[in-house]
Amino acid sequence: MTGEQQRQPWQIAYSPCPNDTFVFDALAHDRVPGAPALDVTFADIDITNGMAERGEFDVLKVSYAVLPYVLDEYALLPCGGALGRGCGPLVLTREACVDLTGRTVAVPSERSTAYLLFRLWAADTLPAGVGEIVVMPFHEIMPAVRDGKVDAGLVIHEARFTYRNYGLHKLADMGEHWEDTTGLPIPLGAIIAKRSLGADRLTLLADAIRTSVRTAWDDPEASRPYVMAHAQEMDPSVADQHIGLYVNEFTHDLGVDGYAAVRGLLTRAAAEGLVPPLGPGVLDFP
Repeated sequence: MTGEQQRQPWQIAYSPCPNDTFVFDALAHDRVPGAPALDVTFADIDITNGMAERGEFDVLKVSYAVLPYVLDEYALLPCGGALGRGCGPLVLTREACVDLTGRTVAVPSERSTAYLLFRLWAADTLPAGVGEIVVMPFHEIMPAVRDGKVDAGLVIHEARFTYRNYGLHKLADMGEHWEDTTGLPIPLGAIIAKRSLGADRLTLLADAIRTSVRTAWDDPEASRPYVMAHAQEMDPSVADQHIGLYVNEFTHDLGVDGYAAVRGLLTRAAAEGLVPPLGPGVLDFP
């Protein structure tokens, strides 16, 4: 690979959420020696999921739920994503102890990992099923539940720390259910890159992402301007909680438990008819 090829910017899209900007700060600002240059686009996860299905961009942050639809063209990177424990999506209601059977539930996407976890939870706990599913932007969900426009909402990200500000109750924690039934960490967001980049360049990218993560951990204050510039008026303490929850050992490397969690989620979801089954070896990194 020539120096010119290595430095030609790769198109990448990830969310403006604190965990993504924290992870990619050093890499996006050319502070990882020898790393590929990036041309960054910010987009919510539902948008990047669609980009992946259309084959747009070289590198994308997507929901693990979209992997079965895109792994012919994209490879799952073993780092940079969001897995963890105690960090799952929540189902919120206006009143405590609501029976969701037949009720209307707002969700951020039907192609999200949060939605898969919700459907697996509902299959185990609501034999008669929920009612209408309404897709809306995640920042509109808590106000909609508060105002009675929907009976419940499935929320993600920093909503774990702010839902009480809306007077809402946590009905169920999808992550707790997943961990209790599988013992595995919760797979949420993945970093994927086009297989056409080639094994050497994919390895270079993975190494650069790991270095970017370590750089952010070593000097968290260096990433703060980038994080807060894109945190959508989030309180700095909430941003720090967000990073602390979603950037962890699995961000640096999926490892055995991380890969087991991804396979477990997608295998169970396929058994419920929620996603296509995975082909052999499609999760293997070049």
